[in-house]
Amino acid sequence: MKSKLLLAARKFFTATTSVTFIVSTPVLAQSYPNKPITIVVPYNAGGDADQSARNLATVAQNSLKQSIIVMNKGGASGAIGSQFVKDAAPDGYTLLLARVGSQAVLPAMKNDLGYKWNDFTFIGLLELNPVVCVVHPDSPYKTFDELTKAIVSQPGKLNYSSSGPGTILNFGPQLMLQTLKLKPDAAINISYKGGSEAVLAVLSREVDFSCGNLTSALTQINAGKLRALVVTTPERVKEIPNVPTAKEAGMSSLETIIGWSALYGPPKMASDIVAKWTEVLALAEKDAGWQAGNVRYGGIPRILSPADTEKFAASQYASYSRLSNQLGIK
Repeated sequence: MKSKLLLAARKFFTATTSVTFIVSTPVLAQSYPNKPITIVVPYNAGGDADQSARNLATVAQNSLKQSIIVMNKGGASGAIGSQFVKDAAPDGYTLLLARVGSQAVLPAMKNDLGYKWNDFTFIGLLELNPVVCVVHPDSPYKTFDELTKAIVSQPGKLNYSSSGPGTILNFGPQLMLQTLKLKPDAAINISYKGGSEAVLAVLSREVDFSCGNLTSALTQINAGKLRALVVTTPERVKEIPNVPTAKEAGMSSLETIIGWSALYGPPKMASDIVAKWTEVLALAEKDAGWQAGNVRYGGIPRILSPADTEKFAASQYASYSRLSNQLGIK
């Protein structure tokens, strides 16, 4: 009699445990998010990556009914913040504002980086950021052609600001020098902490020019504090319609250099959480506030699905692997 009671008790416990598991699993999935979410920006505050993250956070917290915290974790050209997210729990509460420099350029150049281009969960591309070459408004160089002729005639005299060797701010001028059949030191690279600092270097006349994301420079261009010479998009940018494209300026090779932002998660993030964010990005794409935010910092909205984002990231990685080998930048 006692053994029959024990057997019945075991069956009841097994049955109720199974039911509890079956019921609780979707309940947990539906509860996301139930606490604040952190979007890690692997660069300093104030730059284009930071603005992109904050623009997304404004829309996302309205959709998710939860606070979004933007954490700036700069250093090592974006590697520190990226590694931080890669090592985070894949629970959807720590995400990465992915950038071309940290997610395509660095992995293409460094085999010992600590992460690969695809060591993340792809959530969605957010926007493209045209690269623009700028000078101080008092600069003697009124056009891109005048700038390149000055570099050719006086190799080693002019300098430019970047966020470090091998970053997108460095690749642009280096590709320009290669196209002009000049040595890498025909214009001298001066490294700064990030895109906003590189722009300030032009404003303060510490350097002769800079080629960086339009996001960092648009406000100063519109205020007449910087002169834009060329953009790297195939078409002119509507916010600065008088600035010629690289092709119009006679250097179509520069179209390869373009910035972008995307949302990534740690590896092996649950598909239902990715799906939740896919819904958020679909809403953001139609949101007037998010669209206006892009206009303010020069971003071109380009929401892509997780699968298409992975394809895009793969093509960017391949492009910068090829460029880094051609330019000898490692």
